[in-house]
Amino acid sequence: MNQANTYEAHGGALISLIVDEKRALELKALTLELPDILLNSRQLCDFELLATGAFSPLEGFMIRKDYEAVVERLRLADDTLWPIPICLDVSEDSAADLKTGQPAAIRDPEGFLLAVMQIEDIWVPDREKEARDVYGTMDPKHPGVNYLRNTSGNIYIGGKLEVVSLPIHFDFRKLRQSPSEVRAVYTKLGWHRVVGFQTRNPLHRPQFEITLRAMQQANANLLLLPLTGVREGGNFDHYTRVRCYQAIAKRYPTDSHLLNLLPLAIRMAGPRNALLHTIIAKNYGCTHFIIGRDHASPRNGDGEKPLYGPNEARDMVAEHCTEVGVEMVAFEEMVYLPFEDELRFIDQVPAETQYMSLTGTDIRNRVRSGRRIPDLATFPEVLDELQKGYPLPASQGFTVFFTGLSGAGKSTIAKILYSQFLEIGGRPVTLLDGDIVRHNLSSELNFSKAHRDINVRRIGFVAGEITKNRGIAICAPIAPYENTRSEIRKEIESYGGFFEIHVSTPIEVCEKRDRKGMYAKARAGLVKGFTGVDDPYETPESPELRIDTPTFLRKSPPGRFCCFWDKEDTCSARSALKISNLEYRNAKQNIMTKKSNYKQYDLEDRTAEFAKNVRVFVKRLKWSIGNQEDGKQVVRLSGSVGANYIEANEALSKKDFKMRIKICRKEAKESRYWLKLTDTEASPDLEGLRADLVQEATELMNIFGAILQKS
Repeated sequence: MNQANTYEAHGGALISLIVDEKRALELKALTLELPDILLNSRQLCDFELLATGAFSPLEGFMIRKDYEAVVERLRLADDTLWPIPICLDVSEDSAADLKTGQPAAIRDPEGFLLAVMQIEDIWVPDREKEARDVYGTMDPKHPGVNYLRNTSGNIYIGGKLEVVSLPIHFDFRKLRQSPSEVRAVYTKLGWHRVVGFQTRNPLHRPQFEITLRAMQQANANLLLLPLTGVREGGNFDHYTRVRCYQAIAKRYPTDSHLLNLLPLAIRMAGPRNALLHTIIAKNYGCTHFIIGRDHASPRNGDGEKPLYGPNEARDMVAEHCTEVGVEMVAFEEMVYLPFEDELRFIDQVPAETQYMSLTGTDIRNRVRSGRRIPDLATFPEVLDELQKGYPLPASQGFTVFFTGLSGAGKSTIAKILYSQFLEIGGRPVTLLDGDIVRHNLSSELNFSKAHRDINVRRIGFVAGEITKNRGIAICAPIAPYENTRSEIRKEIESYGGFFEIHVSTPIEVCEKRDRKGMYAKARAGLVKGFTGVDDPYETPESPELRIDTPTFLRKSPPGRFCCFWDKEDTCSARSALKISNLEYRNAKQNIMTKKSNYKQYDLEDRTAEFAKNVRVFVKRLKWSIGNQEDGKQVVRLSGSVGANYIEANEALSKKDFKMRIKICRKEAKESRYWLKLTDTEASPDLEGLRADLVQEATELMNIFGAILQKS
């Protein structure tokens, strides 16, 4: 194995696990008789960083004593600092062919040989303890916990690796350099101080400004390390993000920064993840590393705020940065001040000054939903690249996902909807009925719980591909499990819209409709694991629409069933069904409440009309110094009422929404005050117009007050 010491790495030496050509030939011959271990996408990321030395001083997947030491005290068994377990999990079936002390062939999902592993340990981990200690939560919505609970194999194996080949990448190959190759670039360019910045988002103006200030503060060049491993659901794909990084490269001083892709799987472990990022930066030769507010922190279960404290990551890195040998460059969040139209760090914003959060996640949500992005939030060239990959909602694909018991009427409604979409035309439409998919794509599957879940996931995968390519997918499986439905939603919403419809027909009605006799067979014990009989159906908590088919058919015969495409709706529900006006309004309200936790009031036209009428009134006033000053105030305030209401409807959180509505109420109240100060010189016409405007300002003030109470 090769070791490079040009720059000191974590643990003392930069370790490459790639063997020479002679040893590679020997290992390839040996693997003909060895059991195989196929790596999944996340394991491939860990493997590549182990192989290239980015995870130095690790020489393979962790053995048990290292794993347990890391989980409990953030150190390997030899006391070297290390915050995150890097383990190889396998299923019980795969583990049955493996033995301690014997080698195994490590292969990619297509069977291509990557390495030989000398198995040193096989054990059953305590995954609940791992979740609690490493991620600080048992919430299944946390990506790391979700992997442990729903994807990870039950058995861990550990041992050293002899790497024959790295995973194959066909994209951006010049940007995929190993730590030793990156260090060679430093030597060639004469760089001695390098500040690292790791990101999973495009570089918008706030993040770009932070990197520039970090370079100035550290008197260093910049190594930009965007993540290109297994992405968290909802993130922009790495192809789009890399094009964004390349688009703004010219904004940095010449030869001042280096872009290199980092195939790191996202774990979102907050403080521990921040420390791991710092160690990786050290192995890439960085002398400094940027840690921001809420570094590597996912949102909590209700989506309102980060899971970890805003300073936890910085505190942990500050505690250990001397030991790691990398200096931390810490920054607060940079926010947008709409009235001043400028960016400032949040700790530099005066009290009572209104501001908007413009994190990468906030901007990503605005891009996906087609909402306005302030000019100071990002760069035109970045926005152009994002809109190429993620067009406005009206141009995106979407999935309508029916779920319900067998015999609920899903297929019938789906076929009606399918026909109506085809009648409207304009884009390709695909019907993915559960029985049709099972016959054509899943004929080898039986009706066990595992196989039924596989069938639903296949439907979700195909629907995602259709949505990604801007078509319409209509799915009608039973889909009994909430976790599977949530995962399908999360994946599809990365590309377009997802509209879940629960066909809530009671089981008694479903049994009466049972043309196939499946319920009768299940009741008789001839069919096991039948949904609704001896296997549960997990009712959706908050679908975009819930339909009880007996009630639906009585109130809305098929002739009245139609569909539409709502171009202005939110990203998660741009497709919808209009069964009747009342049902649509209820569905729309459910979407808005679920998505944004507030009710959207249609006051834009009314506030705009108020501002226009104020301007007409001011123009008719006789000129005087008093009227000139009072008129300026009321014109500004009346326009600001509507502008802030628009911002409220585009708010990213309930807190932001309420803040905007408070401003609307305040400025309506101040508009009324300044109107009363104007001098009409007792003109009956102007007196009447002013009275109407004062009344309208009062009503708007009361309306916004009522919105606040209901929020």
